[in-house]
Amino acid sequence: MTGGNHAEHVRVLVVDDHDESRKALAEVVVAAGFALVGSCASGEEALGEFAKLDPDLVLLDVRMPGLDGPTTARLMTAVKPEIAVVFVSATEPFPTDAETLGAVAMPKSELSPRTLSEAWLATFELLLR
Repeated sequence: MTGGNHAEHVRVLVVDDHDESRKALAEVVVAAGFALVGSCASGEEALGEFAKLDPDLVLLDVRMPGLDGPTTARLMTAVKPEIAVVFVSATEPFPTDAETLGAVAMPKSELSPRTLSEAWLATFELLLR
């Protein structure tokens, strides 16, 4: 995982099955000064790109067809335990085991460059436990 507060060095992967949501999440990533390394429409696509893109942070929709967000996060953290995950959702409840995955959860309506930066820092606290 990238250390320090150097946002431009934080590699972010966005995963959401809705085009407009993916675009909006990507805009927040860029506005926060993070490096957007990929944008995927499904958990399966994200897992296929995961090793090549090597993200530090994944913005992950909770509910998607096929592999949902929590399952995708579990598979990613099995490969890269230090990966930071921010679950985002407009309506779905967040996974009860988010913290054990080193993840934080945030309603899409509250996501902004500031809250994304705060979420990134919060994942460090969870991963250091």
